[in-house]
Amino acid sequence: MSKIMPPAHPFDDDKLKEECGIFGVIGVTDAANFVALGLHALQHRGQEAGGIVAHDPDQGFNSARRFGYVRDNFTKQSLMETLPGALSIGHVRYSTAGGKAPVIRDVQPFFGEFAMGGAAIAHNGNITNADALRKELIERGSIFQSNSDSECIIHLMARSLQRKIPERMEEALRRVEGAFSVVAMTRTKLIGVRDPLGVRPLVLGQLGDGWVLSSETCALDIIGAQYVREIEPGEMVVITSKGVESHHPFRPASPRFCIFEHVYFSRPDSIIGGRSVYETRRQIGIELAREAPVDADLVCPVPDSGTPAAIGFSHESGIPYAMGIIRNQYMGRTFIEPTEQIRNMGVRLKLNVNRALVKGKRIILVDDSVVRGTTSRKIKEMILDAGAAEVHFRIASPPTAWPCFYGVDTPKREKLLAATMSEEEMRDHLAVDSLKFISLDGLYRAVGEAKGRDAKCPQYCDACFSGEYPVAPSDQIEKGFELKAAE
Repeated sequence: MSKIMPPAHPFDDDKLKEECGIFGVIGVTDAANFVALGLHALQHRGQEAGGIVAHDPDQGFNSARRFGYVRDNFTKQSLMETLPGALSIGHVRYSTAGGKAPVIRDVQPFFGEFAMGGAAIAHNGNITNADALRKELIERGSIFQSNSDSECIIHLMARSLQRKIPERMEEALRRVEGAFSVVAMTRTKLIGVRDPLGVRPLVLGQLGDGWVLSSETCALDIIGAQYVREIEPGEMVVITSKGVESHHPFRPASPRFCIFEHVYFSRPDSIIGGRSVYETRRQIGIELAREAPVDADLVCPVPDSGTPAAIGFSHESGIPYAMGIIRNQYMGRTFIEPTEQIRNMGVRLKLNVNRALVKGKRIILVDDSVVRGTTSRKIKEMILDAGAAEVHFRIASPPTAWPCFYGVDTPKREKLLAATMSEEEMRDHLAVDSLKFISLDGLYRAVGEAKGRDAKCPQYCDACFSGEYPVAPSDQIEKGFELKAAE
């Protein structure tokens, strides 16, 4: 039996976490093996658990769900042999359930038997009216097997009177609010859908005569698939042996793709909107150096997510780039924590300072974000303990002052440092020589909006920075969450 993952390491616990990665393949022998490889490439989007469903005409639907890394579960031949067929979908996840212990029944994909046959579904995002939907469905007789908001989609499909599964899915998703990129499968179809705002990513690839759906392009690369295009916001694709059909079942809306995908969530070797994620992050560093210059000796990234921005900052400022902090690549979430003494080592288990390099130097540390600030303080202390003369933080995103309700594991607002402190107060709290965040305009320029952010018509979802939610988080409002006051 798979065992429950231990708590995240303190270093990772102070980062925002994208909660899901999704992947699907049709028309390829042993499709589940390709799905496992794709999920391995998407492991950064969810390290708590993973699942795969496959269909074979002779054996029907088969599934496997496990806690832990893809490499520790879905590389075992004995398991993969139980998932035959040329059609398969998979999912990796973090939990966004608010601190509840993970349970195997929450691991996706979810499967259901309908009158016209079985279907499985995997969801990246968050349904902001899930509580209301769940209450309604339970009152009408639905029996839920998980705590996941995604299961609402299966129950809504089950209650639909439409004759075909794609039509049932369309009807179900019209009831759903929030953010969703979905991959689903029937006995003969692979289906991909993005919500009308396109908050979460989904791309289409081709592998020989087969087709692939993925959260990111980097997962296409690992299996040798060719990138075809992004699934459009509000689009549903239905893929069969005959090819790809495109439908647009939702009312048109102005897209609001998650801007934090550019900053942190997506892998740097992925392509978003025809643009390299790595190049965007390097450009963020360039903009940051222009907005917040500082006289110093070295520019050092907080590895690994701060690296491209640090390279850009160094290039623009002319201050040498150096690896002042080294990350232990073998220190994962599963590291044994046998004693309180070991646990108190905290960040030092994950990161170590290059003492010979930083001693006596004025150091600029470039990181992707500040959430609670606990890790930033520990890293600062490590740098000073190693003999640095000064420590200056430069952050490659605006202050994270609002929680995300669209599929990101975010602390409550009062736990976000920027929600309760000004930039100067945060500098004092972290006890650094200076602290500067890139502006929202600067971030927009870095992602390709030459004039910065248009407050009347933003091109991205930037609610975690601005407090302007493109879809009202109705469940949270019902629980007492207060939206930003109109200015």
